[in-house]
Order: sequence, then C-alpha cells, then structure tokens
Amino acid sequence: MDIQGFQGRLIIADQSEYDTARAVWNGAVDRRPQLIARCDGTADVVAAVRFARDHDLEIAVRGGGHNVAGTAVCDDGIVIDLSAMRTVSVDPAGRTVRVQGGALWSDVDHATQAHGLASTGGIVSHTGVAGLTLGGGLGWLMRKYGLAVDNLLAAEVVTADGSVVQASADEHPDLFWALRGGGGNFGIVTSFRFALHRLGPEILAGAVFWAAEDTGEVMRFYRDFIAEAPDELGSVIRLGTIPPWPVVPEHLHWRPAIAVACSYAGAVNDGERVVRSLRRFGTPLVDLVGPTPYVAHQATIDDTVPHGWHYHWKSTNLTGLSDDTISVVADHAYLAGSPRSCVVMFHLGGAVARVPADATAYPGRTVAHNIVIEAVWRPHEAGEHAVTETAWADRFLHALEAHRSTGVYVNFLDADDTTRIQEAYGAPTYRRLTEVKTKYDPDNTFHHNRNIRPA
Repeated sequence: MDIQGFQGRLIIADQSEYDTARAVWNGAVDRRPQLIARCDGTADVVAAVRFARDHDLEIAVRGGGHNVAGTAVCDDGIVIDLSAMRTVSVDPAGRTVRVQGGALWSDVDHATQAHGLASTGGIVSHTGVAGLTLGGGLGWLMRKYGLAVDNLLAAEVVTADGSVVQASADEHPDLFWALRGGGGNFGIVTSFRFALHRLGPEILAGAVFWAAEDTGEVMRFYRDFIAEAPDELGSVIRLGTIPPWPVVPEHLHWRPAIAVACSYAGAVNDGERVVRSLRRFGTPLVDLVGPTPYVAHQATIDDTVPHGWHYHWKSTNLTGLSDDTISVVADHAYLAGSPRSCVVMFHLGGAVARVPADATAYPGRTVAHNIVIEAVWRPHEAGEHAVTETAWADRFLHALEAHRSTGVYVNFLDADDTTRIQEAYGAPTYRRLTEVKTKYDPDNTFHHNRNIRPA
C-alpha cells in the first residue's frame, strides 16, 4: 500500500510494530486499523487525508493517544498518526512556544522550563498536547493563567479537503473559536502556538493525605479553604488509595485515603503561607508538600495512570460542595474493588471564570468543580474487575444526579457517553459548533471523536 507524496512510515498488520503502533493509553481499547500512517510533517498529514478521502477510509487521528474513549484508533480504516511530530520551539523573548501536534506535555515542559517559562498543561505529563488542548485543557495553572485554550494563540490545521490553513484571532477566527474546546471535529492540528508565563523552575507543590474516614471533615474544610484561595493556588482532590511511592512510608501503601494536591504559581514562600492551614488541618497521614521542580510536579502521578491499564470514566460538573454532595462522594468513593480506581475533583474558577462565555467553544466558564470517577484495572484483572469497576463508576455517577450542574468536560467522556456530547456544550455553543463544522467539514470526514455533526 502506498500514499502518493507521503514520506513518513506506513504500518500494516503483518509488520512487527503494528500491535505497538495501534495501542493507545487505554488498554481496554483494542482496534485494528487497516493502515497506520505515521507522519513526519504537515505534508504527510495532507497526503494521508487526501488518500483516506479518495479511498473512503474511516479516519482516526492520533496525537498522544491518551483519550479514555480511544478515539485515536479505529477498526479497518486509517490512523493518521502524528506521534513522531513532537518538535517544541520556544521563543523566550516573545514568551511563546510552537508545538507540533504529536507532542506530549512532558515535551513542552522540558523545553519551556529551560527558560523559566510554562503554559497550562495537563496534570499527567504523558498526555498529548493536541487532545487536551482541543477539548479545553484543565491543568494546575488554569486558575492563574487560564485553560490551555486560553493560552492558544494560533494553530496550523489540515482541513477535510486537504487544505492547510492558519487559525487565529485574525485568520479564520470562526475555526479558531471552534478549535478552543470543540475537539478534533474541524481538522487535524499539526502545530499549536501558545503564550508562556514566568514560572519555576521550582514551585511549591505536593499532596497531603488523610485517612478515608476523615473524608467528610476534610472536604468541608477544603470547601472553606478554597473560598479564600488566591488564583495562584491550583488544587485537586483525589479519593482512593495512597500510591506506593518511595516517599510514602510502606505501611501506608494502598491505604484508602483522601488527598488534596496543590500547586502554587508564585513565590515558594507565598505558597507556604497560603497552604499552611491545609497542612495543619486534622491529622494527616503524610504531607508531601514542599519546594519541587515544576517538571517533576507535572509528572508526579504519571505512574498511577500508565499506558496499557484498562480505564472506564464517568464525569460531571457539580453544582458545588454542599454537605449533601460531600456525603454522596464520601459514601461512594471507597467502594471500588480495585485499589487503582479513584475519584478526582478539579477546582476551577479564577482566570477560567473571567473569560467571556462566548469567547471560546469551551463552555464551562462558571463551573467551580468537576468530578471524574476513574475505574481502573490491569489487563490480567479484566475478568475480575471489568464488570465490577464499571458498575461502581456508573452507580456513583447516578448517585450524584441531584448534585450535578449542567454540562460535562468533553475530554472526560468515555466511549459509551455519545448521548452526552450536546450536554457537554449546551445548546447555544453546540449550534455554533455545528455551523463551523458544516463550513469546514460538511461530509463529517473527521467523526471518530466526540462528534459534532454538520447541519
């Protein structure tokens, strides 16, 4: 099989690297494409798109391959694979960075921190830049500097007809609006340009763990604590078990616990003052907060969500942290059968909330808290845990029904959440996204995603 004008690597089923090339982060996803086109640059992406259109092939687009729904790989069709396109170019004087579409956030952090600069990325460093950004881009720095999409200045996009366009506030502004939250529906982004901010190389960051039985008290304290928190403080709650990290005493490994993880985007001394009351609350099991390199903090939880494990997620926005909501969370969080399953709650607000609702396609500007229920099991545990962990996550989401606000973060939708795509955006944003989709991809060429159908 040959693609005219393609200079990258073509991988088919009888080649030794095929199984590795088709594997994505979520090991529960097992799909077999006809062809994997590993691109070396934008010209290869153009050639692959035209080839797929000419041969009526299903298209999946792979950046980091980290989406829980496994949208980066399809059955029978072609995977347009950008994973070899990971160049990161920093302009320290202009405080911008250009990032190719296959890069991971670890690539970006490594390059930008050499200059004491950073931009909002994910909380797992092996997440792909493209997928996280196109869905919105939650991360440690979002309360201070906004979401990833709020830092996006421009994008190079290969559209459904094989054209290459630049999208920014000045060029194709309708497409630029849609890319900032609307996912991979409108084309293949081959490069991004982000704004950068002074940060690091050392920040105050880390997690404090308390026993699971203290969950209610900790969450009520946390509710009051974040009400006064400055924008510089990013925080995430994690409920599950304590990971077996070397810095944690061995007798605490896998113990059920609630953690509040923090990241302070400012001077270390200021951060220590801000988190002092949190660290002193109750009787912590272990306190890991301290000065740490930003790059190290970005990778702290990488080994708790490795490639190849099986994942099933359920997520929603929350109306707030009322006593009733806290009770539901505390009652359900520790009922998982797998010690690797967990619940993660993001605190938004700050700079995220100050962006006008219609400025980007990301719809959750007024959301203060998002919760994602992560059922996790290892491949050899599929028979033991697949049904029970999935059922736990589904029951948990149902129990939160009365405490959910409108919407859900589109990047947290799993493969069985197709009916929730309009819920993720709300009617006005979804209608506008449909108009952009109709203009740039009227045949729905790019539909192997959280799909927005053309009119």
